[in-house]
Amino acid sequence: MDIINQLVASGTFRVAKEPLCFLRLLEWIFAIFAFATCGGYSGALKVSVDCANKSDSNLNIEIGFSYPFRLHQVYFDAPTCEEKKQERLFLAGDYSSSAEFFVTIAVFAFLYSLAATVVYIFFQNKYRENNRGPLVDFIVTVVFSFLWLVGSSAWAKGLSDVKFATDPDEVLLLMSACKLQGNKCLPVRDPAMSGLNTSVVFGFLNFILWAGNIWFVFKETGWHASGPRHSQSTMEKQPAPTGFNQPYSQGSSDQESFGQTAGYNQQPGYGQQPGFGQQASYGQIGGYSQGGYNQQPPPTSFTNQM
Repeated sequence: MDIINQLVASGTFRVAKEPLCFLRLLEWIFAIFAFATCGGYSGALKVSVDCANKSDSNLNIEIGFSYPFRLHQVYFDAPTCEEKKQERLFLAGDYSSSAEFFVTIAVFAFLYSLAATVVYIFFQNKYRENNRGPLVDFIVTVVFSFLWLVGSSAWAKGLSDVKFATDPDEVLLLMSACKLQGNKCLPVRDPAMSGLNTSVVFGFLNFILWAGNIWFVFKETGWHASGPRHSQSTMEKQPAPTGFNQPYSQGSSDQESFGQTAGYNQQPGYGQQPGFGQQASYGQIGGYSQGGYNQQPPPTSFTNQM
């Protein structure tokens, strides 16, 4: 208890609230439901054969089957409606490969999710050391995503074949007594397939969880960290367009040429106004002219009159 209290106080279990660890916990739980609903399944169907000779009839023929669905090994005895004779029949099909592949993926996904969750919580520093942990985690996550997709699709197809092979109407076609006139063969009970349907749903849910977790695992790798830095360095090294500053430089040159046009300091009489010649010349402000107003000599005629 002291160790657990220390871990809680140090904030170790805060990692479980992060998306990466939280999705791993969901994968762990969903993997349990996936292999439990498929690997622990057992069902039965029931048919009846009512012979013309009532003493040969069997109204309660129950046929049971279970995982891994090697139906070709499942047999039952059915009346032939001929002198109380019976025949041994077998169901058709072997669907163990898709079922066992699905359960195997679920078991290994359960083990890996549990191990990854323990590493996230208790060995976070070792996980991120040298970037090896995130890289391995990323590769395994991609592989399991692909396996869940393939396994769930294969088991969905296998389940549809199991439903067809265990359909009571199809089983009755195997009996020779049902091919004779005067005998009545009827289905009594269909096998319950809700658990197997649930296993397929959990299979595709696991695929969605693992595929969605790829992004969060990728963010822990060095590939995600080096991507923004590489794009930023590329933008810094890219030269600026050569013509970007041309309008500004052209505008300054236009201002300089505008200041050199004649007519601003050549009007007569402005330099003779009292006190106005002491003001700063327009040529000193913004470069509109190169000469001041007080630099022009007064007219000779006006001086002679004075």
